[in-house]
Amino acid sequence: MNLKEIHIGKLIQTRVDEKEMEAVRLCSYFKCTEDELKKIYQSEDISAALLLKWSKLLEYDFFRLYSQHLIFYSPPAIKNFQKDSDQKTSLPQFRKNIYTSEMIGFILEMISSGTKTKKQVITEYRIPKTTLYKWIEKYSSS
Repeated sequence: MNLKEIHIGKLIQTRVDEKEMEAVRLCSYFKCTEDELKKIYQSEDISAALLLKWSKLLEYDFFRLYSQHLIFYSPPAIKNFQKDSDQKTSLPQFRKNIYTSEMIGFILEMISSGTKTKKQVITEYRIPKTTLYKWIEKYSSS
């Protein structure tokens, strides 16, 4: 799946089709018409509150698509950045990155195809060297 361009409406429609949900049930849940439902499927983006409802109803974390997009495509960190623990914020702080199998596969594919070197991956995606080498050892045999 290409996470560079996320068309959330199409992805929602795909999940609806997979779950074989009827439009009548969806319209009842969202209190909308079938035309409004079709507009959602055609939308490239929707509000976070609506996306949360879709995530709960379809039992799929659509927000993870955006999180992985940030991990894959955000610019490399500035060399002289302040550590997260030094910065004051009232927002929740997350200690670890979440490495999904899709993300691991994406990174290992870049290395095996020669698109990026191991050093580039470590630097650009801030993946610890030991973690990368464990992935290579674990997933290269499968």
